[in-house]
This record gives sequence, C-alpha cells and structure tokens, in this order.
Amino acid sequence: MSYTTVGIIDYGMGNHASVMHSLHALGFRVRVSSKIEILNDVDVLILPGVGAFPSAMQALNKLDLVGYLQKQAQERRPIIGICLGMQLLAGASYEYKYTTGLDLIPGEIVPLASSKSHIGWNTMECVQQDQQLQLSDGQSFYFNHSYRYQGPDEYQICESRYIDPFPSVIRRGNIVGIQFHPEKSQTAGRLLLGNLIAGMVNA
Repeated sequence: MSYTTVGIIDYGMGNHASVMHSLHALGFRVRVSSKIEILNDVDVLILPGVGAFPSAMQALNKLDLVGYLQKQAQERRPIIGICLGMQLLAGASYEYKYTTGLDLIPGEIVPLASSKSHIGWNTMECVQQDQQLQLSDGQSFYFNHSYRYQGPDEYQICESRYIDPFPSVIRRGNIVGIQFHPEKSQTAGRLLLGNLIAGMVNA
C-alpha cells in the first residue's frame, strides 16, 4: 500500500466523492479541504471541477486559493486538474465571458467545434512521449464537457477526437490537466491516476 497523501481541493464545485473513492481504491491517503494548512501537508494536489469556469474562479478567489496554487506550482508541487479543474489551469476562458484562470499552463479555453457537448466514452492517444501516461495510450475514458484547451503544442500530451481533435491531457512539468473524468472511467481511469500520481511523487 502506498503512503502517498493526495489532497483534493474543496472549493464547492468538484466531484469529491468519486475522486476520493478512486484514490482510496488505489491505496492513497486522501484529504479533502479548502484550508491551506491541510493542503500543505499532502504530496499531490488534485483540483476537480464540475460547472462553469467563471463561477469556479470566483470560488477559488473567495477562498484565497488562486495565489496559493500559483505559489505551489512555482515550487514544483505536483498538481492535477480534472475536467473543469484542467481548464482552470489555463490562462483564461471564453465560457460565458472572458475570465482569467490560474495561468499555470499557457493557453486558453474555447468552445468545442461542435455545438453539442462531448458526453460519453472516447479514446485517448498520446501524441508526445510521457512515461506516466504511456500505459493509458489507446484506452477509453469518460468525457463530459463543452469547452476545450487551446494552446502551444508543447503542452499537449494526449488528444482525443470529437468532430476535430482536441487535447485530452495537457502538461507543464509537475502540472497536469486531464479533460476526461478518470474517477468515472473504471479500471482505465484508476490505472491512469495511479501511474500519474506515483510518477509525479517519485520524480
């Protein structure tokens, strides 16, 4: 069993129960909190998210977590963003209105090419070498989103296709964004989460 502790950032817009269940199944210790003193005492931070970008940034600002996360990124603390949490890692979003993000990975969040939301299972293909993600290349994961990351190719590690290709995993060093829901993706999702967290902690 791993003794790695994962902190799930609770800002009122995350699917905490499912993420926590998956992490416990992998043998990780889990803390769910918005308190900095608790989040300081974990090995990896996970930023989940369900909802709209502007509301999420407003919630993070209200809890004084924006500056905190930016500081943790500067100190090379492992951070994983899931779904909306991935999008929050970007510099800005055009969802409803232009809203600045955490700016941890350069890029912007823009609408998908289709007018319909991308909901359901889809495969992920690695377009760059990444040891922690390679075992998940070609696996299927569960998506539910209407917006996508758009940014420099160097940060786009994996992609999926819905009408057009879009980035499904982005990465800048120890900052990783996952567009799909690994916690809802059964065995494939747990394999990806386990490999990613273990690799980031032991890097």
